[in-house]
Amino acid sequence: MAGQGLGRIDDTVLVREAQRGNRAAFEELVRHYDQAVLRLAMHLTGSEHEAQDIYQDAFLKAYKSVGNFRFECSFYTWIYRIVTNLCLDHLRKKQVRKEDAPVATDPTGEQYDVLEQVPDGRAGANPERDLMRRELGTRISSALEKLTPRERMVFELKHYHGLKLRTVGEVLNTTEETAKNTLFRATQKLRGALADMR
Repeated sequence: MAGQGLGRIDDTVLVREAQRGNRAAFEELVRHYDQAVLRLAMHLTGSEHEAQDIYQDAFLKAYKSVGNFRFECSFYTWIYRIVTNLCLDHLRKKQVRKEDAPVATDPTGEQYDVLEQVPDGRAGANPERDLMRRELGTRISSALEKLTPRERMVFELKHYHGLKLRTVGEVLNTTEETAKNTLFRATQKLRGALADMR
């Protein structure tokens, strides 16, 4: 993954240059991590539009704060920490507002995402398979929403981004043990939420 091995040496030089006010060096750091940051924000928010906002906020915050970077962790860990904190704030606000996608209730009382019901016009689309895929996706999404923002963050960093628990702990400014316990709780909740699926 970017930011480890040889990339770390380059990052150190680039960060030092950026701290001296070299914009090109900071832009190079952005190029190194822009895809990873956008992918992380997409996974954590579930929305391309929100991910773009967080992506911009994260690099703006990094640019303003690069002078305070103390090399206690890699730039990679630092930028991931900024993104996860912005996502945590965003998810907390969203939980308070609960302004999710347009939701309707079917005759059995089950809620569903109205946008998920838009038919697939592609030639050769398999409606049955698409329905099953959508249903599974919806079940997984709603199971993930039952997690606290922090549990979801740990789960996604570990499973969608392949980070080691030690790195997850660093990103979330906590210990590896705490990250491990949070992941365990998240996994138990997800198992419970998906238990009735065959």
